[in-house]
Amino acid sequence: MYAVMFTAEFLLLDDEYTQTAEKMRALAFDNYGCVDFLSVTDGDKEITISYWNNMDDILAWKQDKEHLKAQQAGRDKWYRHYDVKIAEILKTYQKQ
Repeated sequence: MYAVMFTAEFLLLDDEYTQTAEKMRALAFDNYGCVDFLSVTDGDKEITISYWNNMDDILAWKQDKEHLKAQQAGRDKWYRHYDVKIAEILKTYQKQ
């Protein structure tokens, strides 16, 4: 399993951003095998972690036409800066 960690500082947080983020989340689940998707904002900061079974799904998701448009809009108007990290998860445990 893999985790994609996206951190950003907002330049603009508007309704268009919120709607686009919701669409991108649904697209990741519906078309690309995303296992889980968690996002938190605090003031002008955002942290999003998505979980995937393999790198092929992550790479396909990154190249989706709608996602490419959203990425460009993020660079052009929504984010002051952002950082993406991909990590392989070696072990998990939890309390149930």
